[in-house]
Amino acid sequence: MLSDQSFKLSIAGLSDTGLDLSLTLDSRWFTAWQTEDHSLDFTAPEGLDLKLRVQRHGRDILLRGHLAGEMELTCGRCLATFRQPVAGDFDLLLVPGPEPVSAQEEELSADELSLDYYTGDVVDLEAILREQILLLLPLKPLCTEACQGLCPGCGVDLNRAACTCPPGRFASPLATLAEKLKKS
Repeated sequence: MLSDQSFKLSIAGLSDTGLDLSLTLDSRWFTAWQTEDHSLDFTAPEGLDLKLRVQRHGRDILLRGHLAGEMELTCGRCLATFRQPVAGDFDLLLVPGPEPVSAQEEELSADELSLDYYTGDVVDLEAILREQILLLLPLKPLCTEACQGLCPGCGVDLNRAACTCPPGRFASPLATLAEKLKKS
């Protein structure tokens, strides 16, 4: 069964009929996560709703879940915070044993992307849920597709005000490098 204080699932307590969980990952959950990793710049002020079906198939465990809610993200262009609805389903098969270690780089198949490993008699669902939340997030969050970002010279938010920098001064972030290459 699932412990109230953590997201640790006891495999021994899991019946053959499975387990259905429905809970909300509230803002305290995200605050604790941000305390551990200060680089995270998102949260879910009203929480994310989780519906999870856990089934045991011999020693394998199948997790089928759905996450939905609204995330507060930081725009990758203007650094403003904004809210965006997110929703996603996931299927993950947990098999016993450590992941095989290979010295060479390997390409994963589609089936291997839905596979993870566990050891012992307890599965840490928190780590799995964190991974699934990260997969829901856009690679470069934007407050709007038309976001103009920040002026590279003065830093003004170009969505809210015009900057006073001379035109053409910051035409390209690589302009200085191009000028140096021309001289050499």
